[in-house]
Amino acid sequence: MNDKQSYVYSLASKRHSTLYVGITSDLVKRIWEHKNSLVSGFSQKYAIKTLVYFETHSSIRSAITPEK
Repeated sequence: MNDKQSYVYSLASKRHSTLYVGITSDLVKRIWEHKNSLVSGFSQKYAIKTLVYFETHSSIRSAITPEK
């Protein structure tokens, strides 16, 4: 696994009050993808687009545990 800065993030859907938790190495790009419905699957199905929380980690490996 690559040891570059990573993020654990949480998104919410105002309409359905649904939460989504993910990890990424490019937070700005990933949130933009969610807001523009470019991420297919759960977040797109429930229109989950509002960033409510994120935390920074030194590597993807260290971000996996809190994401789970």
